[in-house]
Amino acid sequence: MVRRIAHLDMDAFFASVELLTYPDLKGRPVVVGGRNASRPTMGQDGGWLYPKLKNYAGRGVVTTSTYEARALGVFSGMGLMKSAELAPEAVLLPGNYEAYRHYSRLFKSAVASVAPIIEDRGIDEIYIDLTDLLQDSIEIATQIKLAVREATGLSCSIGITPNKLLSKIASDLDKPDGITILSQTDLEAKIWPLAAKKINGIGPKATEKLKNLEIHTIGELARTEVALLIEHFGQSTGLWMNRAAHGLDDRPVVTESEPRSISRETTFVRDLHVKTDRNELSEIFTSLCTKLSEDLRRKAYASKTLGVKLKYADFRVVTRDISVPHALFEAADIRRTAQECLKRVPLEQKIRLIGVKASNLIPIEDLSQAEPALQADLPFDFE
Repeated sequence: MVRRIAHLDMDAFFASVELLTYPDLKGRPVVVGGRNASRPTMGQDGGWLYPKLKNYAGRGVVTTSTYEARALGVFSGMGLMKSAELAPEAVLLPGNYEAYRHYSRLFKSAVASVAPIIEDRGIDEIYIDLTDLLQDSIEIATQIKLAVREATGLSCSIGITPNKLLSKIASDLDKPDGITILSQTDLEAKIWPLAAKKINGIGPKATEKLKNLEIHTIGELARTEVALLIEHFGQSTGLWMNRAAHGLDDRPVVTESEPRSISRETTFVRDLHVKTDRNELSEIFTSLCTKLSEDLRRKAYASKTLGVKLKYADFRVVTRDISVPHALFEAADIRRTAQECLKRVPLEQKIRLIGVKASNLIPIEDLSQAEPALQADLPFDFE
């Protein structure tokens, strides 16, 4: 039986959720992002007063943007200061992640009512196995889109193909609010003309290496000798690139998976130094550990390996981790263990980012009742 795998991608998800609160922004360029972005305020006439991108000062990147902003060249991951040069009059909104998580749960529940075999791939995208359903693909996709819209008021785009790799590409071909259905016979006409970076897994560095080899499209990648790909990318990656370019992907839709790690990190508005900004760093560090503890509790995991990540002002990154004999999830334990990691990190220069990470996870329910709990007050010294 030929598999039918769908990839569903919510359209400009964060921005679209914001438009539910601010419907008068529909049709306008809107950008979500920035640590210092202000929320809209109510004017005397009862209308919203929106902050403009041109007035933003500080670090920060675009989390997402409406399609009107994308038409001006503003895309996710772009620096806000650069974005302001392209779209100075665009509205800038801060992220509301509680709302995004709420609508994420709503749309996934709506999809499950139509097609229950779902692989969760993040807050705004899922894979769905449609193979065993009786309806034809266009009918199922239409039902799913209707269920999502009724549950959330939002639109999504769906790609349906024989595998996850092609469906991921297909869902992006007719955005927003599109349905794209492809078979293996459509590969040369619909997939091969696309840029090689459209294959999920070919990132910026690989794209640059491919360009140096005069390989720009998926079709050109498919026609490249496997030996050449292996020579430049290694055995595993070279073989995978060849298979991917030919639309081959045997991965199943995985309905349950255990997280490998959970982390929290933040980039500062300005570079901070341990000596002159000790109190601010301690407050941020403690907050990250507390939030990581909340994440672990919510997901019902404990960690036996804690780590820290620092990015210095020169963009150099260092990481350190410690494995502990007893799994932990309390904020105080995480803070104390993470602080031990910091003692092994040079702290002479300014820091632009700090993060904490929990790995080597085990379900909380598996913890031995006899296992001693580590309890301590949260220290506030950043060492």
